[in-house]
Amino acid sequence: MKRSIQFLFLFCVVQSAVAQFSSEPPIPLKMEIDEAYINHQVDSIMTLGIQEQAFPGAQILVAKNNKVIFHKAYGYHTYDNVQRVGLDDIYDLASVTKITGPLPALMKLVDEKKLDLDVPFSTYWKPWVKRKSKKDLTLRQILSHQAGLVPYIIFLNKVMKNGKIKKRFIKEKQSKKFQRQVYDGLFVKNRFQRKMHRIINRSKVSPEKKYRYSGLTFLIFPELISQLTGTDYETYLKKSFYEPLGCQTLGFNPLKKDFPNKIVPAEQDTLFRKTLVKGWVHDENASLLGGVSGNAGLFATAEDMAKIMMFYQNYGEVDGKQIISEGTVKEFIRVQFPENENRRGLGFDKPLIGNDTLALNDAYPAPLASKTSFGHAGFTGTFAWADPENQVVFIFLSNRVYPSRDHRKLYELNIRTALHQVFYNALVNSQE
Repeated sequence: MKRSIQFLFLFCVVQSAVAQFSSEPPIPLKMEIDEAYINHQVDSIMTLGIQEQAFPGAQILVAKNNKVIFHKAYGYHTYDNVQRVGLDDIYDLASVTKITGPLPALMKLVDEKKLDLDVPFSTYWKPWVKRKSKKDLTLRQILSHQAGLVPYIIFLNKVMKNGKIKKRFIKEKQSKKFQRQVYDGLFVKNRFQRKMHRIINRSKVSPEKKYRYSGLTFLIFPELISQLTGTDYETYLKKSFYEPLGCQTLGFNPLKKDFPNKIVPAEQDTLFRKTLVKGWVHDENASLLGGVSGNAGLFATAEDMAKIMMFYQNYGEVDGKQIISEGTVKEFIRVQFPENENRRGLGFDKPLIGNDTLALNDAYPAPLASKTSFGHAGFTGTFAWADPENQVVFIFLSNRVYPSRDHRKLYELNIRTALHQVFYNALVNSQE
């Protein structure tokens, strides 16, 4: 009861500021911040989150005007309180991969006129030409989740039966036909990727075109990107974006990279890998692609995540070089179908419609985040958000799925939104 009252108090404090400022359009924020206020509020919320087992540990990084103004770690990797969270720890980004993996590549391909947002996607992905329900869908509809595609397909069901792995799809030893590694001692059949693509190609499409989140095409984007660039997907991302941005840890399969950084564990998997998932992608669909996918699979530190989000916030420019054109970035972060009550940009998530009028516990993200802001959340407990109007980047990394994905307190307490709002309150208060 005491913790619940404490959390209610925190919400009331933050919500009072929302009520005071939400009726006016966002004011560009200054650099000065109330550090004491931030530390007190953030420490209180994070302490509560750990006590309520929303996550065993986490870290927050906030940048203002392209400068890191706050970076702090809390708790431990697991609830045994052995390994403290470090500022350079590497996290499984889960769905944040969507905006840090395939999305920058798609933007660059639009820039180069190798992709058009408004012609049928089947122009580029040939298997859809003969699919009546899919042949006319555009990349704009797909990326804004307006295409009516199935939200998710559990491909794990194809490689398991009665709780046991089918040996015709997964072997314990690597071979010519089983080259992609799924986990320690597990290798998936090379042709399984084609099976996944075939199932996606044949999946149903709703005739009703309204907002319906789907990650299906993010499983085929890597192959499309490789075809259009003539370069391996992973190599293309590294050379085109991660290296120019200085993102040293941002990448797939970190265990193969020999990083000195500690890797934060994900879930105690009782279904598929039968062990603690650490350093290998948590998402099963991405794991069946060898850990290299468009829906999940990327790992990174908070610092590297901040770099790529500041890159977007600066509309595709880094160190005086325009890697993606300003116009293309602005188009991707714009709400595409507001008339259909769809808040999404192209690949990017956006604030809820009317977010600045909502109570804190109903908002997503912070109510004071501008309408130009954008980002994405990840299933493992990650969150990355940028606000070009106010020049604020907010990164939250946790492993809320430890020891089980059934832990949902992170959502129920709306901790990420509450933390996000703290920084807006501090920055706004600094103007008074």
